[in-house]
Amino acid sequence: MRQIKMIWDFRGPESEKTAEHHEIHLKQYIAAEGISPQITGFETYGEMHAVAFMVVTDEHLIKVRDSLRPHRAELYQG
Repeated sequence: MRQIKMIWDFRGPESEKTAEHHEIHLKQYIAAEGISPQITGFETYGEMHAVAFMVVTDEHLIKVRDSLRPHRAELYQG
């Protein structure tokens, strides 16, 4: 089954802290909705850009997309 990395971009001087905090909410959503796999994280691409992400399967793709409205997505390469 395909795994898709749903990504939320944050920009500005507080982007890293915002992405880190957003990951907490993604984990809460996963727990509340019983989604697997339970893969989340955040990455920093410089002082002014960071992302938070969660990985979903095709089964949950539409529900997560419509509920949480990620900025973009890509295939997860684990």
